[in-house]
Amino acid sequence: MLVSSKYAASLKGAGVCTVDGKLLELGMRDSRKQLAVRLVQAIDSEHFPEMVEAIGDAMVTEVPEKCRPSKGTSGDRTRAAVRDRILAALGFAVEKDDGQTSLATHAEAALGRKRPDEYPLTFLKNICDGCPTGCLHVTELCRSCTAQFCHHACRFGAIRSGSGRTAIDPVKCKKCELCRKACPYGAIVRTVVPCENACPVGAISKDESGRTYISFDRCISCGKCVGACPFGAIAVKSQLVDVLRHIKERREVIAMFAPAFAGQFSQPVEKLHGAIKMLGFSAVYEVALGAETTALAEAKDFMEHLKEGKQFLTTSCCAAYNEFVAKHLPEMKPFVSLAGTPLRYTAELARGEHPGAILVFFSPCFAKYREVYESSTVDYALNFEEVTALFEARKIDVASCSEEAFPRPAAREAREFSLSGGVSRSVLATWTGDAEEVKPVPVNGLDKESIGFLRRCAETGQCGEGNLIEVMACPGGCIGGGTAGCPLRVAEKQVRAHAGTGRTLTPNG
Repeated sequence: MLVSSKYAASLKGAGVCTVDGKLLELGMRDSRKQLAVRLVQAIDSEHFPEMVEAIGDAMVTEVPEKCRPSKGTSGDRTRAAVRDRILAALGFAVEKDDGQTSLATHAEAALGRKRPDEYPLTFLKNICDGCPTGCLHVTELCRSCTAQFCHHACRFGAIRSGSGRTAIDPVKCKKCELCRKACPYGAIVRTVVPCENACPVGAISKDESGRTYISFDRCISCGKCVGACPFGAIAVKSQLVDVLRHIKERREVIAMFAPAFAGQFSQPVEKLHGAIKMLGFSAVYEVALGAETTALAEAKDFMEHLKEGKQFLTTSCCAAYNEFVAKHLPEMKPFVSLAGTPLRYTAELARGEHPGAILVFFSPCFAKYREVYESSTVDYALNFEEVTALFEARKIDVASCSEEAFPRPAAREAREFSLSGGVSRSVLATWTGDAEEVKPVPVNGLDKESIGFLRRCAETGQCGEGNLIEVMACPGGCIGGGTAGCPLRVAEKQVRAHAGTGRTLTPNG
């Protein structure tokens, strides 16, 4: 049983639940999964294009009135919204859709696609609610007090005081929030656009017409916007059709699952091994095997950094962080470990043993789609929601599957790579010098505050808190990734339980 499903069932009446500070819209997650289930069933049939068209017709009639797009509730508007979701599930950029090509034609194109799109995320224009631009707003709590604290706090002359309620001039306002902090009544509030507010690098904004768009020149594919939008208007371009096409063609398709995968299920990973093979995958690799090599390489790189007199080193296994450095903080490059990611090393191992196979990575992370796209060894990525949908569509009960041991079980520390602090512990396990030389500094989630910290370190070449900065884009580590639906405390427990069956990592591997 998927752990997150158990928790979702207990929270069904709530509609929205708070898990580790992250809002998860349960109905939205379920609708994504059910669409994936239908796509799997369509691919398994002999009439995929026609069935995709039928999925669209069925979904239009199933959308409850209260869940239809708020700006125009006509059938055409609802059909356009459903079309957006299906296009993303087929792996297409909704931004490029002409609105005229049939879904059946798109399905045919998906079957013939040679390579996925470069960027993993797409904006569902017909689902976006067109949130008003974020601003500071004076509420009815305002007393128009004589002291006028807000007026005196503003340095830009944006506060207008009169006989009625105080007002803020949106043209002059710089959103510094000094007025909000000064008001003794808490009468000034800041309204936000959720997706814009969640993005740590300002990659989401509105054009002159007020339409939201993603700037892929700035986007680091962290996926925070996907979970933040209350309407589900940002989605991943799925590679599910591509993977299942190769399996249906009886190609040798290899699955490689991220260490965080163990945290999503209440069943032993050995049962998952058997269940994944029942899906049609020829072999299954733990990416934790590659994490062993990453840990050894990072320990060696760290030691060389210290010998060269550099004050700190940052880890290199987080794809979103690597993209952040490349696009927004090139000054940090001399301080980033040259070690490859666990996926890279695992893929090299799998490619050596299966030269002609299709390699598929099971990931909780949207940024890994970018790493896969740029990789010369990995072909596709599936996220955790899609793998769960595969089990459901094929009616595979993981609990009923036989356990299948791994030929090469990964080390305990490597299996904990998905936990915040796990990479640092792996480096320590492979460290050949004095353990007191290693002073880990965890960056537990990329946000404006942690980015400011990293920027100061890069610009000064100093890190007063320590010397081994472990950067994870998601709070909690990879177990907090965009498609990892399990509460962090439960996911961590599951990962540690699996890690406990591994051997101990040493400086010799």
